[in-house]
Amino acid sequence: MKKILIVGASALLMLTSCVSKKEYAALEARQKETQDMLNSATVKLNSCLTDKSAAEARVESLRDQIASLKENNQALINTQGNLTTLSTKGAESLEKSLESLREKDLQIKTMRDAITRKDSVTLALVTSLKGALGDLNDQDIEVNVEKGVVYVSISDKLLFKSGQYNVTDQAKAVLGKVATVVKAKPDIEFMVEGHTDDRSISNAVLQDNWDLSVKRATSVVRILQNDFGVPPERMVAAGRSSYIPLASNETSEGRARNRRTRIVVLPKLDQFYKMVEDGMKKAE
Repeated sequence: MKKILIVGASALLMLTSCVSKKEYAALEARQKETQDMLNSATVKLNSCLTDKSAAEARVESLRDQIASLKENNQALINTQGNLTTLSTKGAESLEKSLESLREKDLQIKTMRDAITRKDSVTLALVTSLKGALGDLNDQDIEVNVEKGVVYVSISDKLLFKSGQYNVTDQAKAVLGKVATVVKAKPDIEFMVEGHTDDRSISNAVLQDNWDLSVKRATSVVRILQNDFGVPPERMVAAGRSSYIPLASNETSEGRARNRRTRIVVLPKLDQFYKMVEDGMKKAE
């Protein structure tokens, strides 16, 4: 651009010596017009260069945005895939949990049904015993249920003479009634427990209260077996001495309550579990 101005100026100098004033003025006006055009072109060029820089910066920014959007899009795709996987696993886990709950509900229902049937058997046994022993004094014999177990408690004065272990003839009639009920239910087993008060005893036959309580239990078992035909394999004889009292041993009334023989119907857990198993099989 500078070269053009220099050439133009040189040409004007050369022409001034050989052109008229009118021609010179025309040339000068034309040179000014050329200069104005040059200035205008320079301004536009600078503006274009500025616009170009701004456009390039904008393009770079857009490229960064595009790259960021691509990353976000890929992340969303990955997240969607993970969520789908999680949803599938969650659904499977939920289904397993529901299935487990259904199984537990079934087990609980089966257990309840088995307990209900067991309670029905227990109630029938209590009803039979009370019916057979209904004419006896409640102070001499009691039939009750504790925690699902049937107990028949017979007082000492009804079964034995003081300090002895031989069963009285009056007591044999009572044991005969118990034997009738027990023999009618061949699926039950029972234990005969001997209990004493805390007054110690010792003689040529009995060593102590342990000895007395055991001998009284075995005497009852022998009567049930030998006189009334109760199968011996269904019975257990046990002595508890004075260690499970019903009342205080400080009074004669309390000691009388503690001297007793108790028949305990043993819960047959194998039958109970069989009820549960049968219930589970029916539910399958």
